[in-house]
Amino acid sequence: MQTQNNNKAGWADRPEIQQRIRYVLYIICGLLVIADLLVSRYTYLPVEDIPAFYAFYGFAALVGVVMLAKILRQLVGRGEDYYRKNKKESDGNA
Repeated sequence: MQTQNNNKAGWADRPEIQQRIRYVLYIICGLLVIADLLVSRYTYLPVEDIPAFYAFYGFAALVGVVMLAKILRQLVGRGEDYYRKNKKESDGNA
């Protein structure tokens, strides 16, 4: 049984809280960019000396994974009515 309390919004659903969270994340990202520019690293490859290399590399990897997932979805995915179709067939035989 479902209760009436399921429709109650949580604390993170309030717009002012969402805005505060967004600002905190922006500040953290800004501090990380500044830290990336100030900290010297010992690199193995020259490409690693490019500012924000790891951010671009991570973003490209994420895009690649999403594109691969779309291709795999088409190869191994089932139709939207897959389970509904099987349920109708089993109901008709019973």
